[in-house]
Amino acid sequence: MPDQPATSSSSSASLSRLAIDRSAGPALRRRRPLWKRWWPWLILLVVVAAAALAVRERQAPMAVDFATVASAYPSASVAVLNATGRVVAARRASVSSKGTGRLEWLGVQEGQMVKEGDVIARLENRDVAAQRDQAQAQVQAARANLVQGEAELADAQAALKRARDLAKQNFISGSALDTAEARYNKARAVIESLKAQIGVAEANARVAGVAYDQTLIRAPFTGIVLTKSANVGDIVTPFSSASGTTGAVVTMADMETLEVEADVSESSIARIRVGQPAEIQLDAFPDLRLLGEVSRIVPTVDRSKATLLVKVTFVERDARVLPDMSAKIGFLSRPLAADERKPVPAVRPDAIVKRDGRDVVFVVTRDEQGGERVKSQPVTVGAKVGDLVRIDLAPGTRVVSAPGERLVDGATVTAAKK
Repeated sequence: MPDQPATSSSSSASLSRLAIDRSAGPALRRRRPLWKRWWPWLILLVVVAAAALAVRERQAPMAVDFATVASAYPSASVAVLNATGRVVAARRASVSSKGTGRLEWLGVQEGQMVKEGDVIARLENRDVAAQRDQAQAQVQAARANLVQGEAELADAQAALKRARDLAKQNFISGSALDTAEARYNKARAVIESLKAQIGVAEANARVAGVAYDQTLIRAPFTGIVLTKSANVGDIVTPFSSASGTTGAVVTMADMETLEVEADVSESSIARIRVGQPAEIQLDAFPDLRLLGEVSRIVPTVDRSKATLLVKVTFVERDARVLPDMSAKIGFLSRPLAADERKPVPAVRPDAIVKRDGRDVVFVVTRDEQGGERVKSQPVTVGAKVGDLVRIDLAPGTRVVSAPGERLVDGATVTAAKK
C-alpha cells in the first residue's frame, strides 16, 4: 500500500510530457531542395528536345527539285513554229521486171550505191538470148542476100549496056535487047525486096533485143538500194498477181532528193511561206542541226486531221540522213547567223534567284560522305533561248530548280518525291 502514491505520480509526469503545448505556434514545414522538385526537370527536358529537333532539322536534307544546265540553240528564239515529220525521198522507186521469169542473179545489197543503167538483177534468159541471136543471124543473112543481089544487078546493068551498043550496030535482035532490059529491071526489083527483108530482119532483131533486155533489171536512176524484196530463185512478175511470186526486186531512192514532210495545222499555216528558212533536227542525231527551206505546201487539206502537208528541202546535206527518219522542223522568222548555230548553256528561269542583289543559282555538289550539298554560284544572265535563259555555266551542271528562301549555301539536299 505504501508504494501506490509513487506510481501514481510517475504516471502523471509521463502524461504531462505527452500533452500538446497550445502556447507554441504551428511548426513550419521544411522545404525540399530545388533538385528534388519535378517541374524544373520537365522544363529542362522540353528545352533539350526543342534544341535537338532544331539541330536535326538543320542537319536533315531539304527536299528540292533538280534541274540541269542544257545545251540550247539560239534558233529557238527565232522559231515561229515547230513541227514533227519524217525524211522522204522525192525520187524513190520499187524496181521490178517488165518480163516474167525466175530470178537468176541479184547483184546488189542494201545500202549499195548504184548508177543509172547499171544491171542490178537478171532473170533466166537463155531462151530469149537464143531468139535474139537467131534474129541477129537473120539480119546478117538478109544483108548477105543484098550483096548477092547487088552483084546480080551490076551484071545485069553491064549486060544491058552491051546489048544496047550491039543493038545500035544491028548485031543483035530487038528481042535480045528486051531480054537484057527485063533482066536489069528484075535485078533492081530484087534489090528493093532484099532491102525490105533487111528492114524486117532488123525489126525482128530489135524485138528480140527488147525481150532480152526485159530479163535484165537496171537501175532507173542513180541512188542507194534501200531494201531487197526478192532472192535468187524467186519467180518475178510485173504485177505479182500469182501466188508465190514477187513484183519488186529492190527498192531504191535518190539520196539527192531527200526532204522532210511535216503535217502543219491549218490554223498555223499562215506562219509558213514557200522559201522560208528552217532548221531540221533528226531524232537519231540530236546534235545534228541542218539548214532547210520550205519548198512547197501541198494545196490539199487532210480533213481527218485538219492539217496541210509541208515539204522542206535540205539546204545542207549529211550522209547520215536516211529515208523514213523522224525529224523535228523549226520554221524560222529569218535566216540564222553563224554564231546562232552553236549551242549555248541555258537553264530554266526559276533556277535563278536573287541573293544580296546578285543573280545566283544553287549548284548541287557531292560531299565526302556521298551526300548532296548546294553551293551558291553567281551567274551572268543572258538572253532567252526559247523557254530557257542563257547563263555562264557548263552544260550538264546540276542545279536546284526554284530554290526557296530557306535554302542556304552549304545545305544538304535530296530529290523531292513526286
